Amino acid sequence: MATGLVHLHNLLRWIILILLVLSIIRAYSGMASRRPLTDGVRKTWLFTMIAAHTTLLLGLIQWFFGRFGIITHPRQEEGSFMKEKFYRFYWLEHPVTMLLAILFITLGYLQYKKPVADAVKYRKALVFFLLALLLILIGMPWPFRDMIGRPWFPGM
Repeated sequence: MATGLVHLHNLLRWIILILLVLSIIRAYSGMASRRPLTDGVRKTWLFTMIAAHTTLLLGLIQWFFGRFGIITHPRQEEGSFMKEKFYRFYWLEHPVTMLLAILFITLGYLQYKKPVADAVKYRKALVFFLLALLLILIGMPWPFRDMIGRPWFPGM
C-alpha cells in the first residue's frame, strides 16, 4: 500500500503541473485580453487547487507514516537528520516548499471570490500561480537530483 501511495503522489505531480500551467495561461490570457472572469476559468483554478490539496494529503500520509516517515522511521539522534541530504530533503525542504506552493495555489484560486475588478483578479492569480510553479519546480525530487531523485513516472 505504501508503494501505491508513493506512485499516486508521484503521478499527481504531473496533473498538478499540467493544471497549474493551464491556470497560468488562462490567467495571463484573461489579463491580456481584458476578458471578464468566466466560470470556465474558475473551474480550471478550482481543479488545480483540488489536485494540489489531494496531493498534499497523500504527501502528509507519506511524511508521517511512509517508509521513511517521521513516525515510522527509527529515530536518529537529535538534529542529525539535517546532516543527511536525504532526510533533510524529505523531512524538511520538500514539505515546506510544497506547503508554500499549495498556499499560493489556494490564494490564486481565492482571487476569483474577491470583490475587485477582473483585471486585478487575473493579475494577482497569475502572480500566485507563478510563485507556486516556481516552488514546485524547486521542491520536486527530480530524477537528476543526487540521492533524493524519484523516477519521472511511477514504477520506472
